[in-house]
Amino acid sequence: MTSAEKAKSEPLIDLQRLVVSVRRRRRLWLATALLGLIAGGLVAMLLPSPPTAVAQILVIHPDDSPTDSGTLMRTDVAVLQTTKIANEALKKLNSTQAPEEFLKDYEGLGLTNNVLQLTVKGKSKDEALAKAQAISDAFITEYIARNQAAAAATQKALLDQRNQAQNELTTIESGIVTEEAKGRNANPAQLERFYSRRAELNSKISDYDGRAQEAGIGTPKVAAGTQIVDAPRILPRSLLKTLATDAGIGFALGLLAGLALAAVTSVVKDRPVLRREISRHLGASVIAQLPKPPRFLRASRAAARRKRVAATLVRAVRKEGGSVSVLDLGARKVTAALAVDMARELAEKGPVSIVDDLPKANLRELAGDGQIQVLDRGDAPASGKERRIGVGSIEPGTAWTDLEFLGEEAILVVRTGHANTEWLHTVARQLADRRIPILGVVVVDPDPRDHTDGTLWDGLHTALRGRGSALPEPLPVPARPVARARPVVPERMPMPERKVVPERVARPAPKPVEMFPEEDAPVRRLSRVAPVETDAERTVERVLEPPREKKSARRRPPTPYKRPEDHDNADQPTKRFSPVSPDNAEAL
Repeated sequence: MTSAEKAKSEPLIDLQRLVVSVRRRRRLWLATALLGLIAGGLVAMLLPSPPTAVAQILVIHPDDSPTDSGTLMRTDVAVLQTTKIANEALKKLNSTQAPEEFLKDYEGLGLTNNVLQLTVKGKSKDEALAKAQAISDAFITEYIARNQAAAAATQKALLDQRNQAQNELTTIESGIVTEEAKGRNANPAQLERFYSRRAELNSKISDYDGRAQEAGIGTPKVAAGTQIVDAPRILPRSLLKTLATDAGIGFALGLLAGLALAAVTSVVKDRPVLRREISRHLGASVIAQLPKPPRFLRASRAAARRKRVAATLVRAVRKEGGSVSVLDLGARKVTAALAVDMARELAEKGPVSIVDDLPKANLRELAGDGQIQVLDRGDAPASGKERRIGVGSIEPGTAWTDLEFLGEEAILVVRTGHANTEWLHTVARQLADRRIPILGVVVVDPDPRDHTDGTLWDGLHTALRGRGSALPEPLPVPARPVARARPVVPERMPMPERKVVPERVARPAPKPVEMFPEEDAPVRRLSRVAPVETDAERTVERVLEPPREKKSARRRPPTPYKRPEDHDNADQPTKRFSPVSPDNAEAL
């Protein structure tokens, strides 16, 4: 897979990296959650909630039914929170407050299909109780008036229908009297129609009268049933409960804000936190990792782990002398201590000195008065057998040209999440331009749940699998002779006579190879094996070889006829005949 295909296959947002980045920023979102908790508690103590009064109203609906799903009560709640009710309540309170502002001080809630709960806030307890009473009275008055108006309108409509039917009945009665006055000349069919219509109108008039009476009776029932069943009262307030509620809300809001901020900053800043990302951006493998240095406890355990890593790095550097640099990126104290531990490991095999080019590291205090000599940059050059460890920094503002004097090879000590991707690319490019191979990367403060592979497999420039200075020189490839052009064979050329092959002489059998040769016998050295010619070399030779002449197409000569008497001379050597030409064939 090429680098372009890898870039296309990478997702826009790596969820694993996002989770690790948010987890590493736990101080941020824990701090915001704590601030939210404290802010919620302070709000509960310094800004207590105003006194709240509660009242419950029983509402009788004329069209109520057991199958109602609360639609009528939701309608009443919506009517309660209108400016008309608020205006009527303000008139009862003799207040000049705007109805729109007054609507923010109370709210309604339907407990059942017929019970409405009213919650009102006020600056004081008396004000809250007065507001609750005024709003309840205004709602009940408006509700009863609305139902009475609806009943009156229904009753009036029924009475109007009854009057119309009564007028039509009067017309029918006069028609019947006129038809009966004709005597024998009366039309029986017409009389029958008048009688049936009179009976129908009498039935309608009776029905309209009954429904009008019921409509008038229903209004007193609604007016008597709709009332305040629970008088306005002040809700008891618990300081501890309010404090816990406000603090919990503040903690949740602060935690969510911190997590969102950590996620956004991790995506925007683009700082690698996984081993595989650090290895890929620096172009070197991760060979060791160290936890974050403790502040108070477990210092001895951290020192022992650092010494083991130093021993690993000492085994990774070349054994035949030279210099190596330990470069810091975000972990100055760990880099200085690691360089001193490496120097102590190398001091057991020969003289060692440390070149101090790391600011604020105090390498002299860490090295002590032992066999390790701490030098400044630009001191006397190292002797033939002296090993030097250069300690420097690759933070922004580094003098890249000075890195060549710290060491021929480099070990990078990188703190996880310290530098962004662009700076890691800059470090890798600058070291490559100065031909300083990177032995490996030591990751400081990695995520404990990061199990990604930090090894590169697509290049010999990595530290432990091949370095430019340690690779053997390639064997010289012998020059291949240029192939000569073959001569062109003329058409119908006679085949030469085959020479007599002498009898082969049997060779003596080879001596058996001894499994355990004598110790005093001289050892034979094998000759060097010539390199195997690759397909690319063959292709180049074919291109460089001069073009061959095209052979002329010729037919294979026919097999000569063998006479029977020729088989009798078995002892004679076999002779080959030249091909028979067409002229000779005619002569024969």
